[in-house]
Amino acid sequence: MQIKSISLFVSAALALTFSLPACATDSLPARSWNTSAELGAISTTGNTQGASFTGKIDAKQELEVWSNEYILSGYYKEDEEAQADGAQQRVVSAERFSLSAKAAYKLLQPGSRLFVLGSHVDDKFGAYTRYSTIGIGQGSQWYKSDDKTVDVEVGPGYFSGTRASGGEDNGLTVRGAAALKWKLSDTAALSQTMSVERGAVNTHSMAETSLSTKINSTMQMKAAFSARSDTNVPEDKKNTDTQTSVTLVYSF
Repeated sequence: MQIKSISLFVSAALALTFSLPACATDSLPARSWNTSAELGAISTTGNTQGASFTGKIDAKQELEVWSNEYILSGYYKEDEEAQADGAQQRVVSAERFSLSAKAAYKLLQPGSRLFVLGSHVDDKFGAYTRYSTIGIGQGSQWYKSDDKTVDVEVGPGYFSGTRASGGEDNGLTVRGAAALKWKLSDTAALSQTMSVERGAVNTHSMAETSLSTKINSTMQMKAAFSARSDTNVPEDKKNTDTQTSVTLVYSF
């Protein structure tokens, strides 16, 4: 995949994001959708040449008894490497896309809900080149104050993955997740999320710590560190992948 293809992907994703609220207003009350789109890019020239792109679309829908969320994210990186004959050639070193959808039914107790979740990841250079999960469970708000909230989820699930070395892994899992949101000030917020899916052959975990600062009412600057880990990986792969990013976020 070349940079032009990535640019087309980003353009299409942003176009989809901006169309969501417009479509929703035809049949839903105002502000039932809360959507954010973030994008970051780095290009280097000179002695070191390359480019990387990261992007994410997060669309939340709040209804009277349902709370739904749809997330599309991607990361792409290519570097220019010297070949044996001295020529320079661009080589893709990272290519990952993920999609998830969650529908949560609100219970009578504030902050409590029943949910169903589905996700799919394509990661060309990961320990698992494809990884799909479905899960159900219950979520609750363990803590809430004027500036902090802590939400947790737990429940059973099922995963199916294709290892980079070939072969398939699949089976039942137990999933646990937690999210901390901390409003540091009127313009800054800290977020910490973590999820663990434990199965018979693999334990898959993800975590992200992010700090966002408002530029204006709709724009934010976000700095984030994320980690993904698998316990069952091929010998030539590492158990943990990390990513540090700085992105511009547009919310509406």
